[in-house]
Amino acid sequence: MDFYELHLAGLVRRLPKVAISKDLSIASFVMMGDTELVERCAEKLTEKLGDISLDALVCPEAKAIPLTHAMARIMKLNYVVIRKSVKGYMVEPLVETVRSITTTEEQTLVMDGSDVAKIRGRKVCLVDDVVSTGASLRSARQILDRAGAITVAQAAPLLEEGGHDGEGVTFLETLPVFPTEK
Repeated sequence: MDFYELHLAGLVRRLPKVAISKDLSIASFVMMGDTELVERCAEKLTEKLGDISLDALVCPEAKAIPLTHAMARIMKLNYVVIRKSVKGYMVEPLVETVRSITTTEEQTLVMDGSDVAKIRGRKVCLVDDVVSTGASLRSARQILDRAGAITVAQAAPLLEEGGHDGEGVTFLETLPVFPTEK
């Protein structure tokens, strides 16, 4: 297996290169379970966001949850998780669909009505683990807009090359993509 050596937040990680299509491979970045990396990225992203005035953080389920939790702890904020399916306990959920570079099928993004009440009229930062094309951010922002939240920042440890241009996203490093060798 081929690997990419990632330098992020003062740490080094070996990421396996994984083919996601016949023409493209990515370095698979999964920070869940890597406490040291999550904590360091949370510290660095919080520093980069500076003194921006926020009321809450919001993230999509699931890989961005530990990062968002760590950032919320540092910033002394609460956070909301946008889920990937409607749950039986949800009341009046908001639903958006998205197709991202790392998924083969359309995904559903859902915000519980009780979470809508927590962020309506509030200034939020949307947090993710990697921004590729930006499709997930756009869909999450649509839910946030419908919820009446004011999205004042977007943040992720990594911006994947060849997709989103990075405008409006606070990020720490870029992550290359790799053409599949023929």
